[in-house]
Amino acid sequence: MKKNDMIKGDVLKSVMRFAIPIMLSQLLQYNYTFVDNIIVGRYVSTNALAAVGNVGAINSLIIGAALGLTSGFTIPVAHAFGAGNKKMVARYSASSISVAFSIGIVIVIIAHLASRPLLKLIGTPGEIIELSAAYVNILYFAVPLQMLSNNFTAISRAVGESKKPLYFFTVSVVLNFFLDLLFVKHLGWGVEGAAGATMICHFAAALMTGTYIFKYNKDVEITKSDFRPDFKIAFRQLKLGIPVSLQFTITSIGSMALQSAVNSFGANVMAGFTASARVENLTNIPMSAFGVSSQTFVGQNYGAGNNERIVKGVRKILFMTLVASAIMSLVLYFGGPYLVSLFMKEQNEEIMYAAKRYILATAQCYSLVAILLLLRNTLQGLGFTYANMVAGAGELVGRLLVAFVFTSLIGFNAVCYAAPAAWLLADIPLAIIYFRKRKQLLSGELKVKSEK
Repeated sequence: MKKNDMIKGDVLKSVMRFAIPIMLSQLLQYNYTFVDNIIVGRYVSTNALAAVGNVGAINSLIIGAALGLTSGFTIPVAHAFGAGNKKMVARYSASSISVAFSIGIVIVIIAHLASRPLLKLIGTPGEIIELSAAYVNILYFAVPLQMLSNNFTAISRAVGESKKPLYFFTVSVVLNFFLDLLFVKHLGWGVEGAAGATMICHFAAALMTGTYIFKYNKDVEITKSDFRPDFKIAFRQLKLGIPVSLQFTITSIGSMALQSAVNSFGANVMAGFTASARVENLTNIPMSAFGVSSQTFVGQNYGAGNNERIVKGVRKILFMTLVASAIMSLVLYFGGPYLVSLFMKEQNEEIMYAAKRYILATAQCYSLVAILLLLRNTLQGLGFTYANMVAGAGELVGRLLVAFVFTSLIGFNAVCYAAPAAWLLADIPLAIIYFRKRKQLLSGELKVKSEK
């Protein structure tokens, strides 16, 4: 088996080489929403921008939960790769593809039935509810395609390949940009055009990443027989994937509650909150990429039985992640207001005030999300995905307290500190779980289950 691994060599160099393509891939993947927001905000209206931003929490609930499953499905692929078991790499990969697509079809049906009731539940203002519904009801047809694309990408990363997905996302994002301009600016299709462009690009991404896995990745040689139903494998993958999915669901419920609090301040504050949240998501990419890299590093070394290397490596990756968070805090603080202005053709004092308050609060506390992403992905790499649910519960409590208690007491400023509060309440249980598992790793109590 060709070794695109992180089992040997310098940890920081290996992780950095692996993380940089992931950062660029996530930046490009993020551009689906980023470009939608900019083009809709500049060529349609502020209401259209508010409508697209308003569905963010609902999308996290539905699409985030779907993609969370695929993150869990491919954990055994990294373990099998680290153990040098090529047969099980193929079996786990094929099973993850079948299960991901099947669940994606079910989610499409559920999402369309639930979208309008959820929009009403979060208190979507009457002037934008039709725009929001039109946007998401097209976007949800892409869920099976997103799940396939995400699953193919996760398989590639599990076997140490992070560069090829970058090439595919580059093509799909460039395509999305031109289709957005065509559909929204030139054809005047509004938010429906933005959603349609994104759906087409998810199809292109799934086609390219799938072709690479099936035809060109020599570490994942999947045959027709590997798709033979194996309920034992599927059950193990579901056990790993469901907690990750539930973590997205739990945190999204908190985000929906928070969105309902934001909605009570009107369309201008909603637009400012939407734009600043998009900027915050952008500056969050380096920490997220280090987290994903940590999952692959830990997964491969766990499969290879390199427990001591895991502990030392995680400590080094944590340092790298905290440095990145400090840099991104400065970028967010000084460059955030300028980036917010890119989202809209019409600005006013209320929009910019909301955006600047949110950016300031986030920039002050970015180290908390760095710790969260590293610990969550590290435990995920070990296969302890239940930690995701525990962290998700902490995030939920933080957002609910802000939405239903502190917002009524101190207004929009409370909303701005909802994310830092959620990160802190997630970090505490994750740290406790990690140090417990760290002790077991060093004592040799934790060993990956070998399979033939």
